[in-house]
Amino acid sequence: MVRANRPWRLVPGLSKALAAALATGAIATVNSTVWTLAASQSTPRLVIAMVGSVALMIGWLIVDAHLWHRTAEESPEARKQAALYNISTVVTVGIGVVVCYVGLLVINWVWALFILNDRVFASFTRNPLDAPEYWTLSWFVASIATVGGALGSGLETDEAIRAAAYSKREQERRRMLQNDQDH
Repeated sequence: MVRANRPWRLVPGLSKALAAALATGAIATVNSTVWTLAASQSTPRLVIAMVGSVALMIGWLIVDAHLWHRTAEESPEARKQAALYNISTVVTVGIGVVVCYVGLLVINWVWALFILNDRVFASFTRNPLDAPEYWTLSWFVASIATVGGALGSGLETDEAIRAAAYSKREQERRRMLQNDQDH
């Protein structure tokens, strides 16, 4: 089910969320407060920021676009089927968001290499702008940008999010299920 949904297509399918994430990342990369915060982060805190931002975006997309499948039936089979649909939704959206995160990490790293000045950076952070600092800043900014993308996804229509998250067949199946529940 997940492979049929093609989760890697989630990113280009959410143009407003992507635009918000890229804008957030570009602005955060040139912000001296973000430099100072990034330079002071430990690896565990960066991991927590990454996991938290990815989880936030996954949750936001699922809740905002009403992707969570609920069944009116009480049978164990119906509940098991609903759980299977929900697991495939979380995995599909999760893969798409992780692909987005990695893309933002790379884009922000390239942007930082291009735009930052080592003397200015060092004057704010008291750290030289070397490879570990570029990596840490890009990692931290990718987390910030992912949250910006989650907020930007609120500008997408539910249909756009469903189209990005699900294959045509899955969209049709969900429409049929919804119609059955409405009648």
